[in-house]
Amino acid sequence: MIDLHCHMLPGLDDGAPDLATALAMARMFAADGVTHVACTPHILPGLYHNTGDQIRAAVGAFDAELRNQDIDLAIFPGADAHMTPAFIQGLRSGHIPTLGASRYVLVEPPHHTVPQRIEQFFFDILVAGYVPILTHPERLRWINDHYAIMQRLAAHGVWMQLTAASVTGAFGKNAQYWSERMLDEGLVHVLASDAHDVHRRIPNLSRGRDAAAKRLGDVEARHLVITRPWGILSDEPPNAMPAPPGLLPSDRRTARPGDPRAEAADGRDHPGKRGWASRLRNLFE
Repeated sequence: MIDLHCHMLPGLDDGAPDLATALAMARMFAADGVTHVACTPHILPGLYHNTGDQIRAAVGAFDAELRNQDIDLAIFPGADAHMTPAFIQGLRSGHIPTLGASRYVLVEPPHHTVPQRIEQFFFDILVAGYVPILTHPERLRWINDHYAIMQRLAAHGVWMQLTAASVTGAFGKNAQYWSERMLDEGLVHVLASDAHDVHRRIPNLSRGRDAAAKRLGDVEARHLVITRPWGILSDEPPNAMPAPPGLLPSDRRTARPGDPRAEAADGRDHPGKRGWASRLRNLFE
């Protein structure tokens, strides 16, 4: 499996406080069946002043420690970047690192209040040539009253990443409800652990995958933790990867294999597409 969201780099944020904890987390990842991890510390002005250069250097240093300890885990730089007015500027300058130097970037909205013009914010990232991945929408306090925003963002090209522990109920009933609803509606692209430590918020991607498989089947569960994450690290365009079930063109959802409707709906030249998807499609081909 591939985990694209964790706070394992020692001493950079509210995750692993020291090298010993980070190494213990790495061992837990490997034991859980994870082979590749994106190290994504917070970037939050006023609290976590991490930069792309610092994160990349920390990944290099930690990778050396993993090799010294014979821990078989490939790690990549990234960030859990909070929404700021200078977000796109930060991407272009390298201040905000994308996942493994790809076009994909984790974006964390405020937890307690819905930001003004949030849809325009994500649209601007797409227009700039990046693919934003909205982190743990199921845990946002304002999702109860503004779930339609998530539905529109997902329909228009914003990727959604759920926390594995939300699916299993570790973040409470509300987060579990929304994670299950988003899975059932087929709006989720990626499942990640968002691991912070070895006691409370641990590497537990396999449990989330198994819970997702019970609702969606093994194939889509694999897409959540292997197919799409690998495509992200390989910097494949979104239309080169399998879409979540709820984001397939309507013809493809009902067509049988070999049906010409399925071929027409494979995502590139379908004449019925509308909205952001049709306006942005040429950016990712």
